[in-house]
Amino acid sequence: MELSRLRLRLYFGDQLMFGPGKADLLQGIAEEGSISAAGRRMGMSYKRAWMLVEAMNGAFREPLVESSRGGAAGGGARLTPAGYEALAHFRKLEETLHSRGAAEIAALGAMLRDTTGQ
Repeated sequence: MELSRLRLRLYFGDQLMFGPGKADLLQGIAEEGSISAAGRRMGMSYKRAWMLVEAMNGAFREPLVESSRGGAAGGGARLTPAGYEALAHFRKLEETLHSRGAAEIAALGAMLRDTTGQ
C-alpha cells in the first residue's frame, strides 16, 4: 500500500494556527509577490486569501506578510523575515515527519483494510 499523502496541521490551544494551506499561501505570496495571485494559484478567492493572511498576521507576534495598495505604482505583498522563518519551520517539520516517520506510517498503512476491491 502506498502512502497517498501526509498533512501536518498545528493546533495551539483550540485553534488551527498553521497547516498546509497557510504554508502554501505563504509560499505563493513569496513566489508571486501578491496575495491575490497566490490565492488564485490555489483556487482560492481573494477574500479567503486575505482572511488567512489577516489571521496569520494576528496570531503571530510579528506579521508574516506585508502588503501595499495597488494603483499606478503597483502594489503587492511580500513575506516578512518572520514569514520566511515560519514557512521554513513548517516545511522542515513536514520533511522530518516524512523522513523520520516513514516506518511508522508504513506500519499503520499495513494495518489498514484493503479497500481497492481487489
